[in-house]
Amino acid sequence: MIDFLLPFYGDPRLLHAAVRSVLDQTSPDFRLVVVDDCYPEAGVRDWFDALDDARVEYHRNETNLGVNRNFARVLSLAEADHIVFMGCDDLLAADYVATVSAALREQPRAAVVSPGTQVIDASGVPVEPLVDRVKRFLKPHVDGVTLLSGEDALVSLLRGNWTYFPSLCWRRDLVVAAGGFRPDYGVVLDLGLLLDVLAQGGELLLLPGTQFCYRRHADSESSVQTVTGGRFAEERHLFERYADELRGRGLHRAARAARLHLTSRLHAAALVPAAMRKGDFVAARALAAHSCR
Repeated sequence: MIDFLLPFYGDPRLLHAAVRSVLDQTSPDFRLVVVDDCYPEAGVRDWFDALDDARVEYHRNETNLGVNRNFARVLSLAEADHIVFMGCDDLLAADYVATVSAALREQPRAAVVSPGTQVIDASGVPVEPLVDRVKRFLKPHVDGVTLLSGEDALVSLLRGNWTYFPSLCWRRDLVVAAGGFRPDYGVVLDLGLLLDVLAQGGELLLLPGTQFCYRRHADSESSVQTVTGGRFAEERHLFERYADELRGRGLHRAARAARLHLTSRLHAAALVPAAMRKGDFVAARALAAHSCR
């Protein structure tokens, strides 16, 4: 069984499409848990009530918890051995559950499964903006199911995070053992959790093909924080913390990759001209400062 854990705050129409993509799986071995973080538009609960599907649980928080605490809430509701923190605007391929389950039967020790991912825009059209071309370049190229582990896996991700968090399937016990999401991260909480799991000996399983569609659009929280520079403040804090922690574990190559965080710095530098053109000099200064640190 796989529990799809879906924290919701966004466009209900995209949420409906995401839910339908889960319900349309070729394998029945899943459960979907949605936690509505007090989205103000009426009708979300009514839509789920009308589904009347025993595979779907809908919960609404009494107060808005914010990104990190809502992820922690939805994690607390998980029951299956494997979990996916699905985005409320992303889509599964119909064979996601079947393909991931088959890979886990082949490699049962895997801590995290990284399926093949197609990036789509707000309208569902396949796209590949610069950030995703860079991710594709950084991602290890595999022809079949492939395990990554140890310091090599950490170095690869610290050079540039080529994974797509909502696509990942995790062993729930290892997520809990790692302490779940670090409370001081909102945008990069995914990379922090992945590094924690791998640093404790977990293995990352890469799949060929395409089993997931990741929606990239200008209104997403990660996109907004990237443009304003807030994302990079979090990234700098994360990389500094991990450089110290990994050095303490004797993982010196990984610590050096965290200290350099070259791809993150180049990304920030590439956004400076756009911030200048918009007249957002506060964001431009923040981006420039990150690119130099």
